Amino acid sequence: MTERTYYFSDLLEMDTEVVRCEAQDDGQFRVQLSATLFHPQGGGQPADQGTIGDASVLQLIQEDGELIHITDREVALGHVHIHIDAALRKLHTRYHSAGHLIAYAGEKFGWLGYKGDHRPGNGRIVFKPQGEPQAVDEEALAQDVAALVAQDLARVLLDDAGRRMVSWGELTPYACGGTHVQRTSEVGDIVITRVKEKKGELSVQYEVRD
Repeated sequence: MTERTYYFSDLLEMDTEVVRCEAQDDGQFRVQLSATLFHPQGGGQPADQGTIGDASVLQLIQEDGELIHITDREVALGHVHIHIDAALRKLHTRYHSAGHLIAYAGEKFGWLGYKGDHRPGNGRIVFKPQGEPQAVDEEALAQDVAALVAQDLARVLLDDAGRRMVSWGELTPYACGGTHVQRTSEVGDIVITRVKEKKGELSVQYEVRD
């Protein structure tokens, strides 16, 4: 099974091994690596883009726990250098971490974030109530989120019996397979664009800006 190096590494390129490459009927290829830096779409975060040798990675598929890289051309078995699109990874990482910080801020009002969309332009966290939640003031929420960014908290990554846990500073760790900023200040400005409560749930839409 492919080692997901991106779980505990921020590398954007490395050497690895191609263990399988199979042609598809559409002319594309299914590539399996011994270890990968490519984050697939999941947990609300879009997939990485980049290259495996000279081949462009067009798509990432998860099948039975295995990660398959779909490429535009054949890749020889054996040693290969892989490279992640740095600008796109950074954007996805900032959006995903911003979603977590909004979720932390929501807990102060008695809401638990349980679902997120971290795609640029579609940022949204959905909360469910914990006990007796308070009405969320958009300005107060934005201030709490900005405070977490300003505190420049250091990222904490843990392996809890095979589950990857993510947090910053002394914040509560949560299971997450996505990529995240090393320090909260790296997220930049988080703009809360809409707060809406409906059918017992709270939806917070957001954008990340430089």
